[in-house]
Amino acid sequence: MTDIASVSLDQPLENIADELGASFSEFGFAIIKDHGIPQELIDRAEEMSKAFFALPAETKQQYKIEGSGGARGYTPFGTEKAKDANVHDLKEFWHVGRSLPEGHELAEYMAPNVWPAEVEGFEETFAALYAAFEKAGLRVLEAIAIHLGLDPKYFETTVEDGNSVMRLLRYPPLEGEEAEGAIRAAAHGDINTITLLLGAEEAGLELLTKQGEWLAVNPPPGALAVNIGDMLDRLTNGKLRSTTHRVVNPKGEAAYRARYSMPFFLHFRPDFVIEPLPSCGKEETGNEPQPAISSHEFLQQRLREINLA
Repeated sequence: MTDIASVSLDQPLENIADELGASFSEFGFAIIKDHGIPQELIDRAEEMSKAFFALPAETKQQYKIEGSGGARGYTPFGTEKAKDANVHDLKEFWHVGRSLPEGHELAEYMAPNVWPAEVEGFEETFAALYAAFEKAGLRVLEAIAIHLGLDPKYFETTVEDGNSVMRLLRYPPLEGEEAEGAIRAAAHGDINTITLLLGAEEAGLELLTKQGEWLAVNPPPGALAVNIGDMLDRLTNGKLRSTTHRVVNPKGEAAYRARYSMPFFLHFRPDFVIEPLPSCGKEETGNEPQPAISSHEFLQQRLREINLA
């Protein structure tokens, strides 16, 4: 496979499962069109994201929750840094997580959401977008299951009430000559199961190929860029790749604009135990299987490495 797959979800998944799987094996990424998230909802969410980030710094700061690792609410500019990076990323963000009913067995793992009172309709809009992302993500996971020779519904119970997080991201505009080509988010892999990204049509997202070259990921407007996270890489013993990627500032006029995007980090349930699938042993992948670890334990380990725990 020489190009990242670009497929429509609006067809029987058997038709696209192996094309998707091959793209995830080679690049760790695929482009998903016809994902079912209404464009009107996307447009409204983008407007509200911009309205929140336009609030005064002291207002946004009120929504920073100390000791939460940024799991909910606001994380200021220059907090997160990629694993092994020396500098913090040039971004600020807001996290929306799963809302669980009181007394739920997994409530200890997921704090309640907070919502900014200053942006009318924020909670309603982002609760709807979270649900739509989750639905699209389940469909992608179903295609992955088919590709792996599993029951198509295999992943449903593994991610049910999972610790999935939707991130509203703003990369501020940069100034000066060094803005063109500056690194906005350093090279990193995602921790979770799969990531679904809205807003990647703005140039800058790049993945690191197996050959060690940076390749631009350019979805058409409204499409999702989807990539494999470390948890699914570990479950498949490297058959599906969690690929290193980064966000660089584009060249030209776009270098001096703010960049906005909305990734949805789909997670396994905190109590799901990640151990290599029987069909992904060393003889199939060439990789030594990693020991079993709970999804929650794996997440905490990785959050410490990126300065969020």
